Amino acid sequence: MNSLRLPAWLSGPSSKALAAPILIIMILVMMILPLPAFVLDIFFSFNIALSIIVLLTSLYTVRPLDFMAFPMVLLVSTMLRLSLNVASTRVVLTEGHAGPDAAGKVIEAFGHFLIGGNFAVGIVVFVILTIINFVVVTKGAGRIAEVGARFALDAMPGKQMAIDADLNAGMIGEQEARRRRTEVGQEAEFYGAMDGASKYVRGDAVAGIMVTIINIVGGLVVGMVQHDLDFSQALKNYTLLAIGDGLVAQIPSLIISLAAGAVVSRVASEQDIGGQLMGQLFGKPQVLYITAGIIGGMGIIPGMPHLAFLLLAAALGGAGHAMSQRARKVETQLPEPAAAVAPPEVEEATWQDIVPVDTLGLEVGYRLIPQVDKAQGGELLRRIKGIRKKFAQEVGFLPPSVHIRDNLELRPSAYRITLKGVEVGSGESHIGQFLAINPGMVSGTLPGAATTDPAFGLPAVWIDNGMREQAQAMGYTVVDAGTVIATHLNHVITMHAADLLGRQEVQQLLDHLGKESPKLVEDLVPKLLPLATLQKVLQNLLSEGVHIRDMRTIIETLAEHAPHSQDATDLTSMVRIALGRAIVQQIFPATNELSVMALDSKLERLLMQAMQSSGPDGGGMEPGLADALVAQTEQAARQQEQMGLTPVLLVPAPLRASLSRFLRRALPQLKVLSHAELPDSKTIRVTSLVGGQA
Repeated sequence: MNSLRLPAWLSGPSSKALAAPILIIMILVMMILPLPAFVLDIFFSFNIALSIIVLLTSLYTVRPLDFMAFPMVLLVSTMLRLSLNVASTRVVLTEGHAGPDAAGKVIEAFGHFLIGGNFAVGIVVFVILTIINFVVVTKGAGRIAEVGARFALDAMPGKQMAIDADLNAGMIGEQEARRRRTEVGQEAEFYGAMDGASKYVRGDAVAGIMVTIINIVGGLVVGMVQHDLDFSQALKNYTLLAIGDGLVAQIPSLIISLAAGAVVSRVASEQDIGGQLMGQLFGKPQVLYITAGIIGGMGIIPGMPHLAFLLLAAALGGAGHAMSQRARKVETQLPEPAAAVAPPEVEEATWQDIVPVDTLGLEVGYRLIPQVDKAQGGELLRRIKGIRKKFAQEVGFLPPSVHIRDNLELRPSAYRITLKGVEVGSGESHIGQFLAINPGMVSGTLPGAATTDPAFGLPAVWIDNGMREQAQAMGYTVVDAGTVIATHLNHVITMHAADLLGRQEVQQLLDHLGKESPKLVEDLVPKLLPLATLQKVLQNLLSEGVHIRDMRTIIETLAEHAPHSQDATDLTSMVRIALGRAIVQQIFPATNELSVMALDSKLERLLMQAMQSSGPDGGGMEPGLADALVAQTEQAARQQEQMGLTPVLLVPAPLRASLSRFLRRALPQLKVLSHAELPDSKTIRVTSLVGGQA
């Protein structure tokens, strides 16, 4: 037996794309062509069903973006109701003299069943529904959507910076970051669209009143002039039809307006609106007990409806009692604390008690243990794995594992990062709170514990969870407690990359490269260059922020110049020239114009003479010249940063290494390049001269 199959154009994915054009054609047909009463009944029933579907869908959404098509639904449903008004008006005016069922059974039912056939009652009910829709629901939803759109736009920079912080900390990948950025933009567009779409609903309410008045007046004229009806009969027929028509359109409009208010007024949560209402409004038995007592007291007052009040009080008291019993049952099922165990005897000290120093360590206070305990759902371990992976992909070698342990000597919410047993970073992270970081362009202040961002030293405030949206709207970058530690750890690893590259890591790099180019590695180490010199060259590159991913170019350059020099500083300069294109791209991504600082010609000659007389370390530079060089370079670098540019100092090749070492302590963010490292395809623009007044 062959089963019934729909045509491909109805069952395939393209059928969904046909829904919108078919609906638009249907709306146009209702406005232009006369429709029989039976077809009007079908369309009115469809309009009511559509409004109920929209309301239920909005109640079961968890986030506003889950119903992203809602603004378009508002527009289409409004146009559908207006087209139905046009079609029903045509039928009412042409067939209204025949009786109250001339415009279909739906309008007749609303005219008789809902208002009892009394047109005066119908007018009052219709006006009340319109006022509720226009003044209360739609106006409130429109205001919320307007404020939501404004806050969503104001919060976009802070949310974008938070996404960038998570990406830099290795918590998320590029694909997840792209998805979150798209979601932030869609949220702003959604609230903006809802702000505009709410105007359609308000306009629909006004149009409903005008159409009803026009139907009554027009019906009286048509009935009395064209069909010779007396005034009372014409008023009864056409008023009942007009009011029934208005109620058929106004009730779905009120339902759609309620759905719009529910979508824009809800607060972001992991529950739908029904779950939020039941869990928060009826979730505390004490509230139900007190309410039951008040209602019961009102029920015993003489003249009150005793039965209704007492029944309601009993129901509330019973619900509160049931909730209390359920809470006690859950408490009794909790596992009892384990019995105290006698402490074991202290064993004799052995050589096994000597623990080697961890290359990279993270020590946390006891309140931060859930962050690093996988059994308690701690996410910090996964983030640290992401940090190490991202570091290896960008810098070019795998850093040592991070050894995590608790330290009771620290404050409960404190942590510290150690490098070879020495503290290189510390801070505090409060679980359950968020750190609002001021990037320098916020619009106000926040209540909370003032502090500084442990990674970059920016002013920040610890805030509660409820202040998160407000902080983002004010321009703050808001991150959670785990992200604070992960970002700080990532910053420390990046700043101390040279210290993390040990002899073992260099050998692993050579072994990894030797799988593809074994001859290249064999010709360099140890024939031409010892492993220690290669390590020193790589550490020199890392200390100046140069990535060593291109190990092939580094090995080839060293193999070319190692027969002539074994000095690590000279070999580093040669490697930097070979990596010049990558170094420039790392500092100036996606641009052909390099905005740099340069040395004044007089200062340049003085420095060349000082270097020739004192050697490559520059230890014999006069104190006055050294102080002036640092001060003027710092001023020029500050001007570069204010213009949004990376501070880069361009110097002759003989001065580059010594100036870089000299200025690194005072200006760690400064990059020093030589003319020989710049590709010929780049254009140089000198923004300021250092030493122009020296």
